[in-house]
Amino acid sequence: MTTTPATRPTPLAADLAAELDQLRRDRVYKRLNYLDSPQSARVQMEGRGEVLILSSNNYLGLCDEPSVVEAGIDGLRRYGAGTASVRFICGTFAIHRTLEAALARFVGTEASLTFLSAWNANEALTPTVLREGDFVASDALNHASIIDSIRLAKAITKCTTAVYKHGDLDDLVAKLESARGARRKIIWTDGVFSMEGSIAKLPEILEIARRFGAVVALDDSHATGVLGATGRGTAEHHGVLGEVDIITSTLGKALGGASGGFVAGPAVVCDMLTQRSRPQLFSNALPPTVAASALAAVEYVQQHPERVRRLQDNARYFREQITEAGFSPLPGETPIVPIIVGETATAIRMSELLLDEGIFVTGFGYPVVPQGVARVRCQLSAAHTRDDIDRAVDAFKRVGRQVGLR
Repeated sequence: MTTTPATRPTPLAADLAAELDQLRRDRVYKRLNYLDSPQSARVQMEGRGEVLILSSNNYLGLCDEPSVVEAGIDGLRRYGAGTASVRFICGTFAIHRTLEAALARFVGTEASLTFLSAWNANEALTPTVLREGDFVASDALNHASIIDSIRLAKAITKCTTAVYKHGDLDDLVAKLESARGARRKIIWTDGVFSMEGSIAKLPEILEIARRFGAVVALDDSHATGVLGATGRGTAEHHGVLGEVDIITSTLGKALGGASGGFVAGPAVVCDMLTQRSRPQLFSNALPPTVAASALAAVEYVQQHPERVRRLQDNARYFREQITEAGFSPLPGETPIVPIIVGETATAIRMSELLLDEGIFVTGFGYPVVPQGVARVRCQLSAAHTRDDIDRAVDAFKRVGRQVGLR
């Protein structure tokens, strides 16, 4: 039996349709591009054929790594599709415990706890560990999941909050000075800031935290598998592995690219999250096929540090070539390479023209970034070859001339 969807117009539907029309007029409406092959350096895109991907978080190229894929299949066969409920009610799988132990060792903490997404991990942390009278300071460019986590904590616990200017540690100190009477103090920061590609000044932040008796919470989603000699993140990059109080990160970028996230830190923090965090208490466990593939990805990174070096080499090479071609990427050391083009319309137009050239890369403008610094954000992968990178740079040259940037 087939059913016909309801078509009765409602005021809500009419209002939403008008808002969507405005997004289209403003040229910020997002259109989905459908892939018909695994995420990789090159993919098959519906209506486009083969396209070179320069906008994926598949930093290590593990989305289609055979050992990672096979581990996921084996996990599905052994454990089935999922737990069918939350972990404490119906039981949890041994693969979750094994993965959590491996993640804790990898990022240099005592324990870890997995969630369905890194968003859930961040959302869980702040409201669970803060109480009324506590204080949290957040970098101005932190990810939206951190911002929402802090807003939720403020609403639930009536803690106090402050935002410090991006990377401005004098401003961070000033915010902490104003909250000396707070019992618990947290400094929240991204490890790598996704729109800028910049890296947090972690050693200095840790020193400030010790001075004020604060805890550092580090979202390393764009650094896990990316920074450091062996891909263990921002702490390894700065030589402070094992010194960060709490690390959150994702399994949906460098570590296999499927989904999932985790909080890593002292065992008591993870235990309290198990007891009290709402995303943990009211969500099913990570699907076992994802847990198994993520575990295989962690093991692969540990066994193949050359994959991390290849990623870092590719990022350096692309920065050099795109700069030589006359473009202005933001300075940095990460595989996130934002190329500043000025106006939002230019960034969107470049993205469209590059896709016509067979290069999939996303343009970002206001309000995602400030007026006048719209950008095309490129993201490199270890799966890219030098030929891939040269092809992308050549396409940028042609498109740059079309939009008047060269």
